[in-house]
Amino acid sequence: MDWLNALIQGILLGGLYALFAAGLSLIFGVMRLVNIAHGDLIVLAAYMGLTTTIVLGVHPFVAMLLVIPAMALFGYVLQRGILNQTLGDDLLPPLLVTFGLSVIIQNALLEVYTADPQKMDAGALETASVSVGGLSLGILPLMTFGIAVVIIAGLQFIFYRTALGRAFRAVSDNQDIAQLMGLNRRHVFGLAMALALAVTAIAGILLGIRTSFDPSIGGGRLIFGFEAVIIGGLGNLWGTLAGGVILGAAQTLGAKIDPGWQLLAGHIVFLFILAIRPNGLFPRISG
Repeated sequence: MDWLNALIQGILLGGLYALFAAGLSLIFGVMRLVNIAHGDLIVLAAYMGLTTTIVLGVHPFVAMLLVIPAMALFGYVLQRGILNQTLGDDLLPPLLVTFGLSVIIQNALLEVYTADPQKMDAGALETASVSVGGLSLGILPLMTFGIAVVIIAGLQFIFYRTALGRAFRAVSDNQDIAQLMGLNRRHVFGLAMALALAVTAIAGILLGIRTSFDPSIGGGRLIFGFEAVIIGGLGNLWGTLAGGVILGAAQTLGAKIDPGWQLLAGHIVFLFILAIRPNGLFPRISG
């Protein structure tokens, strides 16, 4: 029963990792951009949520309704103002720019909030649980996993069933032809980043409710997101959810064997899958 509990807790943890990874997967799928600052943007969203809850005295889920549009707007301005200028055949410029952005965000948060760990207060929700078949499952992890499924289903719907999604796929397949057909690729890329950072805002708020955070943890969240994306398959949104679940389960089962093996087990599973399936378990099929 203990092993089953560890597995289920890992699956639920995978929902949070999938939210970390969904924005990365979307951005890579649309514009082939690897955003090194993604983890720090998650932390930025958590601090924005913290500030909103303190200043307005509202629940973190209410704060989320304010942080989501703020992060989306920031993403659009960031893409139109800076990142669009770096995109091209050379992958190095956007990597360097997003690395610089990561350093700036970390140091700005450190200056404003100090290095002391912070945490959002969600009240009774943090400790509430439900008993299922002799297992005690936390309401918050269940909600997080459910939100992850809904978000990824929503992104999948947008990507394949809407005009915006067709624009995303058109500029992803061939930017020049899409431009000739009347699509403004800079605007489309801005909308893609806005959507990605809206998801990042949700991930940041849920992270801030679940555990303490400080300005330095962005790198770790980035690694978890990258591993989930690569395990599932680059550009495959449902694969990203599967990758997050696999990574979360590996970590909790590793911790069950030995507490010091939690992160190591996840990295080992990631490397093993990368060795046997370099394109991930569910690589996106064009067309």
